[in-house]
Amino acid sequence: MSQDLATFSGSVLRRILVVDDDASLLRLVRDILERQGYEVMQASSGAEALAVISREGLPHLAIVDLVMPGMSGFEFARQVQSYVDLPMIILTAVTEEQTVVQGIQRYAEDYITKPFRPREFAARVDRVLRRMGDYAYALAPIMQVDKQLEVD
Repeated sequence: MSQDLATFSGSVLRRILVVDDDASLLRLVRDILERQGYEVMQASSGAEALAVISREGLPHLAIVDLVMPGMSGFEFARQVQSYVDLPMIILTAVTEEQTVVQGIQRYAEDYITKPFRPREFAARVDRVLRRMGDYAYALAPIMQVDKQLEVD
């Protein structure tokens, strides 16, 4: 784990959800992030990512492709952000200026185009997570407030 990551994260293991329909890209991103000390959850579609969130709880960060079967990355972001302010990084091959601007203005903390440089990618992820701080909500799908109250 890098010294910077250890310093800002303390004992909280940061969880990142990566959503992309390209299995080789999922492996590459998982390897990069795990070497940085992150726990990585994966999904190959927006619908699968919503199911992962429902089952595993919210991640600290989502890294999302825009072009996927069934549900676009923007639609996934819209659905998630309708109930929580989940930080996102868009990681996509789409380079059209209008799409990049829309992604940054409406949905994402950062926008990275494929192909990408692994060290730069890791630095951008670290930077977003440092800015976001500690989101304890991401640790479980249901938080037990007391014996009478659970928050989903």
